[in-house]
Amino acid sequence: MTSSVPWQERLSAGTEAVQDDVCGPEVMRAQVDRLFRDIDLPSLTLGILPATARVSMFPVPGFGILGDGDTVNVELVSTGVDITDASEVALHQKAFALLREKAAYGDAAKDLIRKARSFWDSAPLQE
Repeated sequence: MTSSVPWQERLSAGTEAVQDDVCGPEVMRAQVDRLFRDIDLPSLTLGILPATARVSMFPVPGFGILGDGDTVNVELVSTGVDITDASEVALHQKAFALLREKAAYGDAAKDLIRKARSFWDSAPLQE
């Protein structure tokens, strides 16, 4: 894919990323609002993986494919690990392709983000 923008970010996230309470309703509302604001940026391709999507792979830790696609950063509980072994990078690229294939984009992704915002609008503040 060619693009007129010098930098391109492709991101797939599960609906859990916008619905799990990791930092309280106020922060989650702000995070969801930012996704909704940024989803149409020409440098961003944002896919949201619906909770009901059937993906033919086991759940994996969060990871990012960096640079020219030759490094993968895996997010662990205590640290991040950079993987540069070509066969391991290829496995992560395959996993990302499976996630990307089942993700919702454009208006469908916006609908999922709206649902998450509605959820957070009705979430009570808890200490």
